[in-house]
Amino acid sequence: MRSKINTWQILPAFTLMFLCQALSAQKYYLFTGTYTKGTSEGIYVYRFDAGSGMVIPVDTAKNIQNPSYLTISRDGKSVYAVTENGGDKPGQLNAFSFDSRQGKLRLLNQKNSQGDYPCYITVSSNRKWAIAANYGGGSLVAYKLNKDGSLTDQYQLIKHSGSGPNKDRQESPHVHSTVITPDGHYLLVPDLGIDKVMIYQFNEASTENPLRPASKPAITITPGNGPRHLAFHPNGKWVYLMEEMGGQVSSWTYKNGNLTNFQHIDAHPENYTGERGSADIHISPDGKFLYASNRYQANNLAIYSIDPLSGMLKLLGFQDVLGSKPRNFIIEPSGKYILVANEESNDIRIFKRDKESGLLKPTQTIITVGNPVCLQLLPIK
Repeated sequence: MRSKINTWQILPAFTLMFLCQALSAQKYYLFTGTYTKGTSEGIYVYRFDAGSGMVIPVDTAKNIQNPSYLTISRDGKSVYAVTENGGDKPGQLNAFSFDSRQGKLRLLNQKNSQGDYPCYITVSSNRKWAIAANYGGGSLVAYKLNKDGSLTDQYQLIKHSGSGPNKDRQESPHVHSTVITPDGHYLLVPDLGIDKVMIYQFNEASTENPLRPASKPAITITPGNGPRHLAFHPNGKWVYLMEEMGGQVSSWTYKNGNLTNFQHIDAHPENYTGERGSADIHISPDGKFLYASNRYQANNLAIYSIDPLSGMLKLLGFQDVLGSKPRNFIIEPSGKYILVANEESNDIRIFKRDKESGLLKPTQTIITVGNPVCLQLLPIK
């Protein structure tokens, strides 16, 4: 005989399951890349609860010099970090496995970055290639990966040439980031030294040399502005470029490896006369707001709204980062928080974000860590 189950008896179970899933989705591992010139010992791993805003230390990957930028593979099983050295101490790339149950990093191997001062690294969606930017070497390198995520001996090295009008900063190429496009078919490479974003076709399924110049191999920005980082809108059609030296954001339409400019806007307050040194740029998960970090005397995040039809930016205001020299920052995937790495004040500040206005409000949570410069989040499943 079948027993009769009333709807009111089922609902609490489904509600409880939903709440458990929601709470689980609000917890992350927070990875922090640093410079080890001061008190930092390497890469720090924390548990971050976006429901309560609480942060708990979990692990530290020690004996890695200057892991200033890091990235996580899509499956969450591998973490890659640069060693931002140069000259007598060669730059390196570091591959780690990550135990998501324990929150522990384990170093797999290290390889020469084939250039000085690597400052950015990304990994393909199929975890077959890790691609890094050598700022001092003016080059990018694509390393083939083993099945376990470690770096092989096989790589493709591409060197840029040229210079820019600023003789102190643009005496030669300075590759600053390597960003795979949302469609997975191209790699965009901002080069601060030559005021260009180089464009490469990317074949992630390739067994060797996955990169080659696109049909339109580069776009040129305002001379002397120094392109640094970029962010794609969730719709994949718009891309926003942070121009470090000019302290401005340029907006571009993207299609099949081609970029077309449609706006240029300042990232600093009107009448600002201090030094310009913009750093990072990110877009809220809902695609409604863009944020850009400014270092030196500015020490703030610029906040813009994004027009949903045209992609045009409108400046809404600025948020003091309550620290010194904001380098990298990250928006929590639900859009509730923004976490900011303040390199010189040795702290990570957490701001609550109003999803309707885009504006920020400081929380009481402060993470003290030596010279933080890169933040990455991985959902805890």
